[in-house]
Amino acid sequence: MPGPLNGFRVIDLTTMISGPLATMTLADQGAEVIKIEHPRGGDHSRQVTGRRGGFSASFLNNNRGKKSVTLNLKDPRGVAAALRLCQTADVFVQNFRPGVAERIGLGEVAVRAVRPDIIYTSIAGFGFQGDWAGKPVYDPLIQALSGLASVQGGADAARPRLVRTILPDKLTAIQTAQSITAALLARSRTGQGSHVQISMLDTVLAFLWSSDMAGYTFIGDEVTPEKSADAQTFVELIYQTADGWMAVSAHTDSTWAGLAAAVNRPDWLDDPRFATVAAREENKPARLELTQEALLTDTTANWMERLGAHDVPCAPVLTRAEVYAHPQVTANGIILEQDHPQAGPLRQARTPARFSATPTDRPAPARRLGEDTRAVLAEAGYPEPEIDAMIAQGVATDTQDPTA
Repeated sequence: MPGPLNGFRVIDLTTMISGPLATMTLADQGAEVIKIEHPRGGDHSRQVTGRRGGFSASFLNNNRGKKSVTLNLKDPRGVAAALRLCQTADVFVQNFRPGVAERIGLGEVAVRAVRPDIIYTSIAGFGFQGDWAGKPVYDPLIQALSGLASVQGGADAARPRLVRTILPDKLTAIQTAQSITAALLARSRTGQGSHVQISMLDTVLAFLWSSDMAGYTFIGDEVTPEKSADAQTFVELIYQTADGWMAVSAHTDSTWAGLAAAVNRPDWLDDPRFATVAAREENKPARLELTQEALLTDTTANWMERLGAHDVPCAPVLTRAEVYAHPQVTANGIILEQDHPQAGPLRQARTPARFSATPTDRPAPARRLGEDTRAVLAEAGYPEPEIDAMIAQGVATDTQDPTA
């Protein structure tokens, strides 16, 4: 059964991660997504390492469920074809540097001229105004400028550290997909399209502010650097056991009492340093040290039983090789396995949202570069001789050799 976005058409000019993951989310939820790529090579993520059957894992994991059309957008005929596809589209998404879409003839004004009520979506790195707007951007730069690397380091004076995944890219993708659906909802009420602008910097700062910027929320009462979060705050919850690692969270009075019982340390409940939530925060280093000492005395599996018996929140730390086969992951049906015509059997995570009224179909795997060019252009009204000419002259390409 088609998903909740069935019937909506998305023109996707994005590359790499943030844009493609956003539009893949829309495709997973039922939208028809037409991905327009350059005839020579396509999305850069097609070329990265970790490949099989002509496909990279990165491309497969961010572009399933989309149609692939190749158009040379430096050629006026390629731009004209893209605009023709926009005539029947509901959403247009691009993540060029600010100003590039306008220069090539696919800015908001040009696209809205052919589809007035379209949801035009722009994704940027550092934003759309200011001296940094036109700078090249990659995930680590956003982690640095947003303060995320400082937060991850644990204290203002500590060595900044990167989150070991491209969180700004992926978080921006989620925010973009949500914002597009909100804009579509607004259009259904007003009949008017809108321009959705999302930047990675905006997204990460909003993300941090909900939990990591409390000391800078009250104007005039900002925390001093020496009182900013200490590094131990950020190692809390992960502890070493006799045979591995696990996460344990005992913040409330009841869970702290449960932890004390599980590790057979009833004296902790009489210790004034740990008598209240505030006291346990003030004496965090001592609390963490005592907890760590206790958990080193037994295995992760045994602690899972002992802590679970006292309703203390806990979980084993799984490696990437372990996580997809964990019983809870299996119970949730999170991992999909399907065969790709060229890349072979694949394992991927399903879209997280599930809709009871309009359940989503199993998504189609990512397509070969230009696999849908001919069919999509024909549907848009191009006669076959003109399509042949565009392909012969390099404006577009037909399906390429899957092993290329």
